[in-house]
Amino acid sequence: MSGKITESPSPTELERMIDTLEATGSFRVLRRFEARPHYAVPTPDTVLRRGLIVDVETTGLDVASDHIMELGLVAFEFDAAGRVYTVDPKREWFEDPGIPIPPEAAEITGITDDMVRGQRIDDVAVQQEIARAHLVIAHNASFDRRMLERRFPEFAGKHWGCSLNDVPWARFGCRGAKLDYLLFQLCHEFHLGHRAGDDCLATLHVLAMPRDGDATPLTRLLERARRTTVRLSAIGSPIESKDVLKARNYRWFSGSATRQKTWFKDLNEEEVETEQQWLRDHAYGGLSNPPWRLEKFTAKERYSERAP
Repeated sequence: MSGKITESPSPTELERMIDTLEATGSFRVLRRFEARPHYAVPTPDTVLRRGLIVDVETTGLDVASDHIMELGLVAFEFDAAGRVYTVDPKREWFEDPGIPIPPEAAEITGITDDMVRGQRIDDVAVQQEIARAHLVIAHNASFDRRMLERRFPEFAGKHWGCSLNDVPWARFGCRGAKLDYLLFQLCHEFHLGHRAGDDCLATLHVLAMPRDGDATPLTRLLERARRTTVRLSAIGSPIESKDVLKARNYRWFSGSATRQKTWFKDLNEEEVETEQQWLRDHAYGGLSNPPWRLEKFTAKERYSERAP
């Protein structure tokens, strides 16, 4: 028996093939995402801060009653300009939720009852990481923060940012903000990871790569995290004003046991006076003293149950 043995192309040959394909304009070649141990090298004068990327997989989407079944963490160093330096190895744990994993959760996450049975997150290790972090980031912080504060109250004392909502991804040419799409669109890479720690590494990667001159998406996230947000609630606005409010990007809050239903909009402090005048003219019919409500919060409260 005889046959021709074909050797795999060398890295140089592969790069040449990729260049040839992409030069046609008909192909875009994706490389597999590989975690980086660092992105930049600090100078002796660099003031380093410590960030923590977090991701949870849960039994469902109810932040009050569902349970965490996997936690991933990636700690990293960054500076005030949004440059990322050293990246720690990922850390991840399964946790037995104490109930059978619902079929829909198992299908989405790939986590089974056998994988979590008898497992528990290392509380001490997580608490140590929380204590060292200046900023915590999740790719849907309004969900992850609420879930994690129930399990680890220490998270409540930290500043939080959201890589999903605190970065103006459209400015970087992205029509969506799902993690896999960002990795493809911005980095020309694909993601094979299905675990929480792998998602943390991919989240950090899309935040760390320069996109706007020397700025990174993390730069834009930090700008947002440093701001005070003012929530302007159009309390008592007439029902007929709902279309103009919606067109002006007000969002609807359907009410709770402690707060009444209303349209609201989150603003930077310098935008409040102009927005109040618009609201007075277009939603309250020129009323001199509208019953609106103003509430302020920062990254210490943002995305938590304590935010308005």
